[in-house]
Amino acid sequence: MELTLLGTGTPGGLPRPGCPCAACAMAVGDEARAPTALLVDGSLLLDLTPGAALAAARAGQTLTGVRQVLLSHPHNGPAVEAPAGLPAPERVPDGREITLISGHRVQAVAVDVPGTGYAVTCPDGDRLLYLPPAAASAGRSEGHDPYDLAVLDVTGRPDALARLRAAGAVAATTDVVSVHLDHGVPPGAELHRRLAAAGARAVPDGETLVAGDFHAVPDLPRRTLVLGGARSGKSVEAERRLESFPDVVYVATGGSREGDGDWAERVALHRERRPGSWRTVETCDLVPLLAEEGPPLLIDCLALWLTDAMDRAGAWDDERWASGVARRELHERTDALAKAVRSTRRRLVAVTNEVGSGVHPATSAGRRFRDELGRLNAAFGAECEHLVLVVAGQPFPLRPR
Repeated sequence: MELTLLGTGTPGGLPRPGCPCAACAMAVGDEARAPTALLVDGSLLLDLTPGAALAAARAGQTLTGVRQVLLSHPHNGPAVEAPAGLPAPERVPDGREITLISGHRVQAVAVDVPGTGYAVTCPDGDRLLYLPPAAASAGRSEGHDPYDLAVLDVTGRPDALARLRAAGAVAATTDVVSVHLDHGVPPGAELHRRLAAAGARAVPDGETLVAGDFHAVPDLPRRTLVLGGARSGKSVEAERRLESFPDVVYVATGGSREGDGDWAERVALHRERRPGSWRTVETCDLVPLLAEEGPPLLIDCLALWLTDAMDRAGAWDDERWASGVARRELHERTDALAKAVRSTRRRLVAVTNEVGSGVHPATSAGRRFRDELGRLNAAFGAECEHLVLVVAGQPFPLRPR
């Protein structure tokens, strides 16, 4: 299967005409995007957009071989006229399957917004799923092999990708391509970094993809450490990295802190923005969790885990620390955690505080905590494929760059 993306933007395109936002200002060259339209093997056009024939020509393609034009979503504004010789566009009722003269089989897929998705099977057996803007599949996808290509709104509906993964419709070899990109997505390199963390990618308008071209599928990191200061956005960044995966276990290391209203408010805000399919576990006993098989883990955060570890070791006491007993017990705990991170087979994203650049702590216990958190962060980060520092809500990759 060859798939040419004649456009990869929302129906309004990117940049939006007259919009002064930063994302639109930076949407130039390969980052400028016409409304999404897909040309499959030169014979099937999914979504008809203004200038489709010209877009095809720029991509080195032609629409003369198109035998079917299918629309995936209602088009606002003036009707788009089909170029001369192109079949009249239509939408297929949900669940119905049609066969083209080219041998392609197309099944209409129900979605949870106005519109229709399409599952396309080519004569050679390659399979494509295409979903309209802001859509997730509303039906069940079990019982099928994974799609070779999945083209959908990853940035707007990460849960749509999570559902497909849960159903087995998207696997490690599926090329997931994000389309319907709008000015709400981060501009430039940050978009591509964020998509890669979800196992997806964006390509320029006019790009032709070949099903089964596995080298183009991003390699997902197994372990990621997200660092940042207070209210830097580090937890949001960590959650974003797993929002396209189902059945995530959120490991809260801070406990409930009965009677602390401010802490309860923070916990409530975190829970509200997490997907409903995630499960929360409140524990500081991380080593057994890392040793188990299971869904991805999101640990928030290591600073609170260290607080508990220092409590257990009696490391806040100056005399016990000076004797070496507390130091030895604490380091045994931190070293065991780092070893568990190294050997885990679970996908893992952990959050921690970066505290070494701020005010010098006034007490010896405070300085001890700062130093030990720096040591823990270094040991934990050494076992991770990805390290990200978040400053003022902006993520800066430390590894890999």
